[in-house]
Amino acid sequence: MKNASSLLLSVVFAAGLPAGEPAGSPAKYLGGTIPALAAHTSGRLAVSDPHCLVFTSRQATIRVPYDRINQLEYGQTVDRRLLEAVLISPLLILSKKRAHYVTVGYEAEDGRQQAMLFRVGKGDIRAILVSLETRSGRKVTYQDEEARKAGKG
Repeated sequence: MKNASSLLLSVVFAAGLPAGEPAGSPAKYLGGTIPALAAHTSGRLAVSDPHCLVFTSRQATIRVPYDRINQLEYGQTVDRRLLEAVLISPLLILSKKRAHYVTVGYEAEDGRQQAMLFRVGKGDIRAILVSLETRSGRKVTYQDEEARKAGKG
């Protein structure tokens, strides 16, 4: 009886999950060579597909086969929270705000080199980098030693 009630609880819980939630991590396409996407387009970056990197936004869905990826780069920017320190609390000047960027270069079907630059959240960056390296067979290039530390943990 215990197994039947826990199974029922699992089914009820699963039914309460939002339907149609897009896969992937929140990301912003900052720019690149994709004419279907405008710069600063918000969407979701998914690396769970075994064959393609997928970026989905309201404008378009871009699929890049992992075997066509020929460049992966990770970088970050670090800013002191000066505005927040002035407006909220001087203690915030001691903290840093980091933005995480992934550049994906690949060869399109027509043989031309293409590139996409994404900003990804702090909690998602390591999983995305590991998945991209594993699925594409390419090593991530780090912009500097700080980026290497942040990307590798």
